Amino acid sequence: MDVGIERINAYLGQACIDVRMIFEHRGLELKRFGNLLMDKKSVCLPCEDSVTNGVNAAKPLIDSLDRSSVEKIELLITSTESGLDFGKSLSNYVHDYLGLSRRCRMFEVKQACYGGTAALQMAANFVRSNAAPGAKALVVATDITSATAKHTYAEPSQGTGAVAMIVGDEPHVLELDFGANGYHGYEVMDTCRPDVHVEAGDPDLSLLSYLDCLEQSFRSYVERVEGADFQSAFDYLVFHTPFGGMVKGAHRNMLRNMKVPPESIERDFKQRVTPSLKYCAEVGNIYSASIFLALIGLIDSVPLDSAKRVGLFSYGSGCSSEFYSGIISRRGQELVRALGPAEALRKRYRLNMAEYENLLTLNSEWTFGVRDRRVDVSGYRDIYDRQFTNSGLLVLESVGSNYHRKYNWAH
Repeated sequence: MDVGIERINAYLGQACIDVRMIFEHRGLELKRFGNLLMDKKSVCLPCEDSVTNGVNAAKPLIDSLDRSSVEKIELLITSTESGLDFGKSLSNYVHDYLGLSRRCRMFEVKQACYGGTAALQMAANFVRSNAAPGAKALVVATDITSATAKHTYAEPSQGTGAVAMIVGDEPHVLELDFGANGYHGYEVMDTCRPDVHVEAGDPDLSLLSYLDCLEQSFRSYVERVEGADFQSAFDYLVFHTPFGGMVKGAHRNMLRNMKVPPESIERDFKQRVTPSLKYCAEVGNIYSASIFLALIGLIDSVPLDSAKRVGLFSYGSGCSSEFYSGIISRRGQELVRALGPAEALRKRYRLNMAEYENLLTLNSEWTFGVRDRRVDVSGYRDIYDRQFTNSGLLVLESVGSNYHRKYNWAH
């Protein structure tokens, strides 16, 4: 049975800021700006959270299906580092506002930025098991910008957004290579979120863990896919993308270890990897959704006159990693382009630094554990009116005294 991603869509926020502007206003070293390979990053508003991002990513996919097809979704998995409750998962809210069948298994996974791949693989194996013939799954990877990294070198790369995927036996977007998976993981304190106001970590250790996991997970992949070669087995490569410079360094490290000349490494990066950075460079790190945003960028950018094999590397701090592969095709490209990711990015509101600072302050008031409050949009009324009024997007409306979150469709 062919199994994989049937349809995919990203929600990339309604506001953004130029990354260089953050560097200049924070007094960060501009020589490090070039290494990011980023232009802008998406910024969330107080009326947005990980639920709204996830629902707004998934709703166009659900709306494209007839009711009988929606009823076939028997599994919903969310992945996030921006949870809203220690017990209740985001999937319950997402399920409700998408109007999915009540005969649906739903839950949430957490494994830093690897969580989205974990969810995809669980969903694919559910479909492949054929335990429920004809059933499909919905995977939603969603996160919001953290305000905790203010004045650090992490701040410019942190984005907001979500990617939603319908997984089934008509994998137009990505047909997964069954059994072609290599894993590597161990305990390491490279990044963590021990408190809602703290995002701690060691960036150098994180980079070393990322490099190690790419090398070792690919070695594990080769043990299952005999003869697979990093240079020749894949037409394109897609990596978890905290920022483009990290991806470039990891790719360079792999080919250096294979004794590839520097000029060939650069040429290979431009041909097989750069297309995947198209949207990541405009959005920033959206954690477990980043690898899928890179996949969308690749599919939207390259000529697909014939099917192409893609190698994918997923990494999550702490750490877990996986190297896997699949096939992309022209039909998947048509589906991606029909949802217009480039147009969605173009329509974002471009913040100046004062507006950005104001949003960070307002967002800090809506952290985990807030209750008995209504969202007041007066502090960003112009942005809200331009981006949300009559948009039909889901927005956070209030949080009750019992912590129950209430959402509504913007009108």
